[in-house]
This record gives sequence, C-alpha cells and structure tokens, in this order.
Amino acid sequence: MGTRSSSAPELLDASVGGDRAALARLLSMVERGGDGARAVARAAFPRSGAAHTIGITGAPGSGKSSLTSALCRVVRASGDRLAVLAIDPSSPFSGGAILGDRVRMADHTLDEGVFIRSMATRGHLGGLSVATPEAVRVLDAVGFPWVVIETVGVGQVEVEVAGAADTVVVVVNPGWGDSVQANKAGLMEIADVFVINKADRSGARDTRRDLDNMLALRSGGHPPVIVETVATRDEGLNELWEAIRDHRRRSTDSGERSRRREARVDDEMRRVLVARLIERAGAMGEDPRWASARRAVLDGTVDPWAATDALID
Repeated sequence: MGTRSSSAPELLDASVGGDRAALARLLSMVERGGDGARAVARAAFPRSGAAHTIGITGAPGSGKSSLTSALCRVVRASGDRLAVLAIDPSSPFSGGAILGDRVRMADHTLDEGVFIRSMATRGHLGGLSVATPEAVRVLDAVGFPWVVIETVGVGQVEVEVAGAADTVVVVVNPGWGDSVQANKAGLMEIADVFVINKADRSGARDTRRDLDNMLALRSGGHPPVIVETVATRDEGLNELWEAIRDHRRRSTDSGERSRRREARVDDEMRRVLVARLIERAGAMGEDPRWASARRAVLDGTVDPWAATDALID
C-alpha cells in the first residue's frame, strides 16, 4: 500500500530493499513514458552502470524461453542474481505477467534472486527501442548484476533490442533453414555466442558445419563461440554460461564493451531526441505558426521542407 503514492526515488529505494511491487511500478512508469519515465530515469541513472546485459534472440520456436529459464538456474547456482526482460512487441503489457510460452519460467517466480518481467510497446512513444534501455537501467540500479533481454522473434525491433546488449546470444535449431534465416535477419553480424539448441535432434552436426562456414566469411573481431544445448534437459548450459562470462572478460579487456556502451548511448540519445521531437511536433497542431505554414504549403508558395525548416528555426 505504501508504494502507491511514492515518488520515483522512493520507489527505487524500496526496490533496492527488495520490494518487487515497487520495482514493477517503476518499470510500468518506464513503459508508459512521459514525465513518469523521465522521473525514473533521473533517479536510476546515477546508480546504474554495473550490470552486464545479455541479449537472447533467434527464430520463433528455437527454444529461447526454455534456454533462458535453464540459464536462470545455472546463474543462480553460481550464486549470482539476475533479471529477465521478456520482450514481446505484439502482446499487451500486464504487471509483470509472463506472456505466451514463457509460462515455463514460472519455476523462478518464488526465487528472490530472479526477477522476470514481460514487456510490450503499449503506448510508449518510441516503443521498445526507447523503453528497453531505460528498463535495463532500472534493473541495473536496483542491483541485478546480470540483465537478460529475451526477444520473441527476429523482426527489426527485436534484433535492434537484442543487438544492443553487451553479449548477444543467437539461438538456432538443427536444420539449414534456421541458419539461413539467422543470416538473412542479420543475426550473423551481431552474435557473440551461437547456441544450437535442441542439439539432440538430427542435423545438429550439419548446422554446426553451416555456421562454421558462414562465420569463416565474417571479417574482424573475435569469432563467435558455438555452444550446443538441450535446454529442456539443462544440457550444455554450464558451457553457455562460461561462454557468456568469457565474452564479458574478453570484451572488457579489449575495450569492446566500452565501445559498445558508447555506441549504445549515442543510439539511445538519438532515439530519445526523435521521440521528444515527435512529441513537440504533435503538440504544434494548434500553434498559429503551424497553421500558417500549412496554409503556405496548401497555397503552393512554400514546399513542405522549407515550411518545416522555418518551424524548426
């Protein structure tokens, strides 16, 4: 009851103290956007910067949710805490509920060391590309050392969101089709770790060979590690966890982690700037200057580019 009227800083303090309802409220404020999201950003930013983000993406049906759930068990067994943002652009947002096939993650709901949140675009201006970095920052500020961003599919939004992580895990299944789909979706370019999930099925060896051949054509940087798993039986998950931690060590030592974060800040600032400009443009509908510029365009005396240049100036 006490969190109902709390400010963003108070909610953040409560979240750090283990109040999961307060944390859920903070994330709801982030997703709704507007002044509430900005208040959360101001409160969370000074406390953030320590967490390592893991993006998990791949074709629908590849077993990402099972893999994420199994990874949670391994991370917890190592003694670390983690948070999971389950990104679902097509589903309604509902107070931390686990959407779709993520019901299998319910095994972790009673574990205080795991926090799972499903997230959709809802009405947030700028969508997931703006809301997700802020949600990650909140989870970081609360004290989770690892934040997993798991996406539903391999559309543009999902690839952008997962590709912005410190370590990107791309999941495929045995069979040439998934490898080709991963290549077409641009996942070959962003992967730090490839997981051949459901590796007990026929075709796993061929899929590994196909990935090796594709990766041989990739230039620059350290080649992605390939790990074979059977998530439903927890097979290969220790190897995956070691591959993720090894990538963190290497990327930190080489400076790649810092470079990615710098690029991520650039990208986030541009997206926020665009979202703010869209807000301001929408609010200009009743401004006399807008009406005057519109009339000039309709009269043919000014083209739309010149009219908007004048409004910006």
